[in-house]
Amino acid sequence: MAAGYIILKPNIQPFMEHPFSQFKYCPKCGSVHFEINNEKSKRCADCEFVYYFNPSAATVALIMNERNELLVCRRAKDPAKGTLDLPGGFIDMAETGEEGVSREVKEETGMEVKKAEYLFSLPNIYVYSDFTVHTLDLFFRCTVTDTLHYQAMDDAADVFFLPLKDIHTEDFGLSSIRKGVGIFLKEMGE
Repeated sequence: MAAGYIILKPNIQPFMEHPFSQFKYCPKCGSVHFEINNEKSKRCADCEFVYYFNPSAATVALIMNERNELLVCRRAKDPAKGTLDLPGGFIDMAETGEEGVSREVKEETGMEVKKAEYLFSLPNIYVYSDFTVHTLDLFFRCTVTDTLHYQAMDDAADVFFLPLKDIHTEDFGLSSIRKGVGIFLKEMGE
């Protein structure tokens, strides 16, 4: 295995609702006969369409400044409003992970990413408007053109750099971000 790669086993939560329960009708023909086919898919008994449930792709940016501080955001919206977060969000259609993380950093902080290096990924459950979205969060170490000029925008209520020694994973509201920050801190020797 190449150095720098981390393999994690998924943390399946028994209380977690499977996405099957959220989809009642066939997305192709609208039939109510949209039934469980196996643990990954549903099949329409009328038109025979098989739909596979896959996670949505999302990005997370780990941005350090010259003082060995990590850029963090305070969430402006639910889920986990008011808790710490890292810049990032859902990848748009036809966008690469690197393009997605660069766009999200720009939208939330005004910073320009000049390099995005993939580190690892973690599964997550993201509840939006009472709808459970299974995601695969791609973590990138990002280098930005300027670490002095930034502002909270879009989903961020506040943006600031925090010394690594002052970071507490329990302050982060989303489970994948907590785990990812923990992995990053361990990698950085904190």
